[in-house]
Amino acid sequence: MSGLRWNTAGESHGKALVGVLEGLPSGLALDVAAIDAQLARRQRGHGRSARQQLESDRIEVLGGLRHGRTLGAPLALALANKDASIEALPVPGDPRPGHADLAGCQKHGVRDPRLVLERASARETAMRTALGAAAAQLLA
Repeated sequence: MSGLRWNTAGESHGKALVGVLEGLPSGLALDVAAIDAQLARRQRGHGRSARQQLESDRIEVLGGLRHGRTLGAPLALALANKDASIEALPVPGDPRPGHADLAGCQKHGVRDPRLVLERASARETAMRTALGAAAAQLLA
């Protein structure tokens, strides 16, 4: 095995968060309930916002797993967002200094901070938690 690689897509107020984990060997027993348990643990963390009570995260396996065992192909996971209101949200006025908004708008040459803050949201860490929980099962 040459190592694991992961990537995420999606926005915090979009339809879903998606993650892909590459490099898992075929035949690895993967417990989806253990991934969900780590997502629940994340929601109970200190300083969590009201959004944590809104979302009841359950991972959906899109590919790379059959009958509880990995296929050796990339593992694709999805987390649906209950609050998928990105287009209904008002466009924020100015980027906020001290947040990802300002630096991201400058980096990407955009004026709408939503294009940055949707990916820099704490919600985005939910998929990172799910991918990490899957990868941790390789070490067990």
